Amino acid sequence: MNVCVVGTGYVGLVTGVCLAFAGHQVICVDNNATKVALMQSGTSPIYEPGLSELMQSTMQAGRLAFTSDLGAGVNHGDVIFIAVGTPPLPTGESDTRYVEAVARGIGTHLTTGYKVIVNKSTVPIGSGDWVRRLVLDELATRSETVTAEFDVVSNPEFLREGSAIYDTFNPDRIVLGSSSEQAIARMRALYAPIIHRRFAEDASLPPVPVVVTDLSSAETIKYAANAFLATKISFINEIANICDRVGADVTQVAKGIGLDSRIGSQFLQAGIGWGGSCFPKDVAALIHTANDYGYFAELLRATVSTNQRQRLLAIEKLQQVLGILKGKTIGLLGLTFKPDTDDLRDTPALDLIAQLHRLGAKVKAYDPLYVDGHESQVLPEAVTLTTTPQQLADGCDALVLVTAWQLFQTLDYRQLADQMQSAILIDGRNALDPTAMAAAGFYYVGIGRPSLGSLPERSYSRIPQAA
Repeated sequence: MNVCVVGTGYVGLVTGVCLAFAGHQVICVDNNATKVALMQSGTSPIYEPGLSELMQSTMQAGRLAFTSDLGAGVNHGDVIFIAVGTPPLPTGESDTRYVEAVARGIGTHLTTGYKVIVNKSTVPIGSGDWVRRLVLDELATRSETVTAEFDVVSNPEFLREGSAIYDTFNPDRIVLGSSSEQAIARMRALYAPIIHRRFAEDASLPPVPVVVTDLSSAETIKYAANAFLATKISFINEIANICDRVGADVTQVAKGIGLDSRIGSQFLQAGIGWGGSCFPKDVAALIHTANDYGYFAELLRATVSTNQRQRLLAIEKLQQVLGILKGKTIGLLGLTFKPDTDDLRDTPALDLIAQLHRLGAKVKAYDPLYVDGHESQVLPEAVTLTTTPQQLADGCDALVLVTAWQLFQTLDYRQLADQMQSAILIDGRNALDPTAMAAAGFYYVGIGRPSLGSLPERSYSRIPQAA
C-alpha cells in the first residue's frame, strides 16, 4: 500500500519506518528542509534504539523516502497519516495549529481517488470531525474540479519512547475510530502484517485485537490510557511517601499489591515523578476538555499536583542529609525523563536543576546521551555537563539518580564514593540495591524505603538510621 506520513517526530518517523519495513511504500513529509536532508542521507534526527538501522535498510530496499513536498506525499498516499506535534499551551489545552496546517494542506493537494486521512497525532476529542471540515473547506475554495473522496480515521499511538519499534510490531491493541466501513477495511489491510504478528517476537500469539469505535471514543481512549498510567504512578508515589513516615519499604508494598491481577505490577515503581512529552500534556488536555464541558476532574488534578510535589522530593531529602545546600555540589546521574531516549521534555531533572540553583548549589550532571560539549536548547546554563560518571562524582557532596539507565547498574560505586566530598546517594528511581550501595561506602537514601549505610560526619541528618 502507498502511505504518506506527515511529520517526522517520534511518532511519525517510527510509524513511517515500521510500515516501510512491513512492506508498504512510504513517503515521510516534513516542512523542515534541513531535517529532510538529514533523513535523506540515512541519518535519524532522533534517538530511538534500532531506528537508524531499520530506517537505512528500508531506504536501501526502496520502500522509504523523505520529502518536504506535501503535494507529492498526498498524491502518493492511499493512507495519509497526520503525525505532527500538539504541544501544550499554558492553559493546558493542546496547540493544534500544526494539525490544522496539515489538514488544510491535504485539502489543497487532493485530486483523485479515495484517501484515508489518519489522525495519528494526539488531538483533542472531536478533532476527527474538525479535520474533515478543514479539508472540505479547502476543497471548496479550489476552482478546478476535484473528484477525490476521503474519510477520517482516529488511530491513536501507544508507543513508549525507548521501545517504540518493539511496541509497533508487538502492540497490545490497535484502535481505529471511524464510521466508515471502507476506511476501517483499508486500515485493517494496512496493519495486516502487524495484526497477524508477522514481525512479532512471539508469532504464536493470537492476532492483535483491533478495537473499532467511533471517532470521539478512539480519541478519548488515548487520553484515558495515559491519564490512568499517570494516576497509577502518582498513587504509588503517594504510598511511598507514607512508607517513608511509617518505616515500610515501598518496593515490597508494590510487589505485594502488584501480584493482585486486578492491579498488576507495571507502573508501580516509586520515584521522583513522571515526565516526558505525553503524560503531562495528555493529562492536562483531558482536564481542560472536562472543564470545557462543565466537569471538574478532581482525581486527575490530584494526579498532577502529587507529581509536581514528588519532583522536589529529592531536594527535601538532600536538605535532610546535608542541611544547607548553598555552596554544596550536587551531581545528577541522568537527565532524560526515562532511559533509552534523548527526550528532555518535562523531565524532573529540569525542576531539580532549577531548585538546586535557586538554593545556591552547584549542579553537575552526567547522562549517556548528554555529555560535556553536547549542545541542548533545553538544558539551562546552571548545570555543568560531565563526560564520565567519575568526572561527575569528583568533589560532589551528593549524587542523585534521576534516570534509571542500565549503565548505572554497572558503575564502580566504590570508586565514585572515594572521589566524593561526602558519599551520599539519593536514589530517585529506587533502581539500585541499597545493600550494595552501603557496601560501596555510600549513605543510601531511596524513595519510600529505609536509608542504609553510614552517614558522613560532616552531614547533618534528620533521617533516622536504619536498625
